[in-house]
Amino acid sequence: PSRGPGGGFWRGGGGRSRAAWGGGGARADKRGGDGATPAGDCPLRYLFYPPARLPRPAPALDAVPLRRDDGWCDDPADGAHYNRFVRLPHSGRAEALWRADGLYDVIGVIGYNDAPPILGRGSAIFLHVAAADSGPTAGCVALALPDLLALLLMVDAAPTISIRV
Repeated sequence: PSRGPGGGFWRGGGGRSRAAWGGGGARADKRGGDGATPAGDCPLRYLFYPPARLPRPAPALDAVPLRRDDGWCDDPADGAHYNRFVRLPHSGRAEALWRADGLYDVIGVIGYNDAPPILGRGSAIFLHVAAADSGPTAGCVALALPDLLALLLMVDAAPTISIRV
């Protein structure tokens, strides 16, 4: 993706699609809670998807069927689980990955601050479905569902996402 705060365009596979990202823009010095998307090159680790709503979206990537009790720890006070997948309920603060609004019908886990996680540097950075208005995210990258599904059909087994301003 590239452009200013809140979004721009995704370029790849010979095409271009509208993309949303953090309202804080793209920052190389991303911090938790700043609303920014991390700038730079990050691997796309694997996907979550709800099998009752969608078929497996990307044949080349590992894909995990999403469950209603899946979550992602975004609590820097929970050092053992920070920026990691967890089951809900969880003792620390965690984001629910199962959402009724469809924004997490496809979740690509972007490999940011995960090898190993550094507390407070940011967590839960995903590639997911954009809101209908394509408004800014809290730091993730989001595409319209048809564009996201088309993109995932083109990726290889070790894709990298390049986020540029």
